[in-house]
Amino acid sequence: MKIVSWNINGIRTFKGGIKKALESLDADIVCVQETKVTRDLLDEKTAIVEGYNSYFSFSRGRSGYSGVATYCKDSATPFAAEEGLTGLLTTNHEGTIGYYGDLREFSSEELQLLDNEGRAVLTQHRVMCEDTPETVTVINVYCPRADPEKPERKHFKLQFYKLLQCRAEAILEAGSRVIILGDVNTSHRPIDHCDPDYIDDFEDHPGRKWLNGLLVDDSEGKEYEKNDYEEEESENTSSKPLSSGKFVDTFRHFHPTRSKAFTCWNTMTGARQTNYGTRIDYIFADHPLVKMGFVAADIMPEVEGSDHCPVWGKLCCPLLSSSKLPPLCTRNLPEFAGRQQKLSRFLVKMDQQQPAREACRDPLPGSQETGETRENLNPLGSAGTSSTGKKRKLAVESGVPKSKKIMTLKAVTPKPQGNLLAFFKPKSIPVAPTREDPVSQCERGEERNEVTPSQPHTFKGGHSAGQDVPSITGPPCTEDPQGVCMGDKVHVPGSNIQDASINSQNQGKDAALASEATVDPSCPRKGASLGGFWKTVLRGPPPPPPCKAHGEPCVLRTVKKAGPNMGKQFFVCNRPQGHASNPEARCNFFSWVDKGK
Repeated sequence: MKIVSWNINGIRTFKGGIKKALESLDADIVCVQETKVTRDLLDEKTAIVEGYNSYFSFSRGRSGYSGVATYCKDSATPFAAEEGLTGLLTTNHEGTIGYYGDLREFSSEELQLLDNEGRAVLTQHRVMCEDTPETVTVINVYCPRADPEKPERKHFKLQFYKLLQCRAEAILEAGSRVIILGDVNTSHRPIDHCDPDYIDDFEDHPGRKWLNGLLVDDSEGKEYEKNDYEEEESENTSSKPLSSGKFVDTFRHFHPTRSKAFTCWNTMTGARQTNYGTRIDYIFADHPLVKMGFVAADIMPEVEGSDHCPVWGKLCCPLLSSSKLPPLCTRNLPEFAGRQQKLSRFLVKMDQQQPAREACRDPLPGSQETGETRENLNPLGSAGTSSTGKKRKLAVESGVPKSKKIMTLKAVTPKPQGNLLAFFKPKSIPVAPTREDPVSQCERGEERNEVTPSQPHTFKGGHSAGQDVPSITGPPCTEDPQGVCMGDKVHVPGSNIQDASINSQNQGKDAALASEATVDPSCPRKGASLGGFWKTVLRGPPPPPPCKAHGEPCVLRTVKKAGPNMGKQFFVCNRPQGHASNPEARCNFFSWVDKGK
C-alpha cells in the first residue's frame, strides 16, 4: 500500500489531465490539498477519473479557496468516507466513520466555522498487517495558515489543530489505525526550517507546541546510511524527547538527521532554486501502525507544478477493496450519478407557469455575477428599452400568429443608420478661391495622420509599463486651442492651409481617419514632435541599478501590501531568495525608486 499527499495549489495544476498525474504518482491513495474548487465548479473530468474513486470537501464560504480531495484506486476503494471533522456536514450517517470525541470545549458556532472551509476528508480502509485484518482511517487535512495581520486566524488555526487531534484520537480509541496527512502549515523542528535562527522564540511557537503534544518520541527510528541530502547534519538535530503523543512523523522515523528536506518554497522569490524552504507537509501515523506496517517514507522535491512537493509513505500491508462505494463518493453525486431525473422536474403545465415578463424579473442564482444578473433581468436588452429608459411599443398585435409577428417586426425595423464617422467629419468653411500656398506635403499634413480631439493618437509603446517610446527627434509640438498640432505648424480654422487640405482630402477618407493613427515615416517633423511630447509625459521605468554584491542589473518590484508604502516601487537583487551564507542567492541590495528622476 502506497499513499501520497500533495498540496497542489489548485486542481488546474494537473494540466496534462488528472488521470495522467495520478498515474505518475504511482500510489493507491492520493490525497491532495488546496483544490480551490467548489461543488458548483467541479467538472466531470475532475470528479470521475477512470480507475479511481474520489471524495471531495468544498469551501462553503469562499469560491476558489481551500478544499481537499482523496483519490483512491478502484482496488483500494474505502469502506466508509466522511467530509469534515465535526460530523455536522453529514446528513445521512450511512457509510460514515463516526467517533468525534469530546467536543464540549467548542461552541456549536465554532464547530460549524471550523468545517465550513472544506479542510478535511476521511476515508476508512481495510488492510492485512501481519496476517491480521486491520482498519486504517486516512485523515486528509489542509490546516489553516495564521495570517499575522489577522489575529483571529491564529486562534482559528489552533482550534483546528485541537479538533483534528480530538477526532484522530477518538477514532484511534475506537480500534482503528489512523494516518494523518496533508499540509499542516507548521514546520516542526529547526531542521525542518531553512532559517530557524531568523525566527524569534522558534520553540515557543503554539503550532510547534501542538506538534510536540501530538507526536511520540520515536527514539527507535531507523537511521540508514546517509545520502547526499544527509551529509550535512544540523546542530539543531538534537534527540530531545518529545511529549508522549500517539503519532509518529514517518519521514523522521526513516530519516531522523536529513537536513534541507523541504516540501514548500516561496516561488514568487525563486526560493525553490536555492532550496530555501520549509517542511510543512507530513504523513503522521499511530505508533503501532508505523512499527508493523510502514517500510518507507520520503519527499519528492523533483515533482514540480506547485509551491509544494508531494510526500509519500509505503506500507507492507495489502489493501482489501470494498465492493460498494461510500455515499460520499463523487460518482454518487446527482450531477455525476448518470441517473436521469424525472421529466416532470423539467416540464411545467402552462397554467402553472408565470408569464414570461414576470419570469424575467425573478432573482438569478447567487453564483452568477452582478453583471450577468443585470443582463438577464432584461433579456430584450436595448431592443426593449431605449436609452431614456422608456419602453418602445412593438407594432404587433397579440392575435397575430408567431410567424407573422416575426415578419411584422422585420417590416417595422428601421433601416441601419449611417456610418458613425459621418458625425465627426470636419465641416467645410466656404472661402473665396485663392491660390494654394506652396507648402510641402509634410507641412500640410496627411489627413490620416492628423490628430483631432475626436480621434486620439495611439502609439505602439511609450507608456509607464516599461515599453519604449519610438526614438524620434524633432522640434517640440505646439498646439493652438482652435487648431490641430502638425509638427511646428498650427492649423487655424479658416486658414488657406487648412481649407485646402479639407476641401481636397476630406472626401472618402473617413475610414482612414479612424483606422490610421500611427506616425507617418514620410513626415519626420510631425512624428518627432509627437514622440518628443509623449517622452516628456511617459518616461517609462528608470534604468535598473546594479546590485553591489553581484554587479548584475536589479529587478523592479512594487509594494502591494496595504500601508503607507503601497504602490511604491523599489529595486532588489535579481537572484532567487536563499540563505545569507549562499553566494548564489539574492544579496541584501535594496533601493527605492526616486520618482523625481
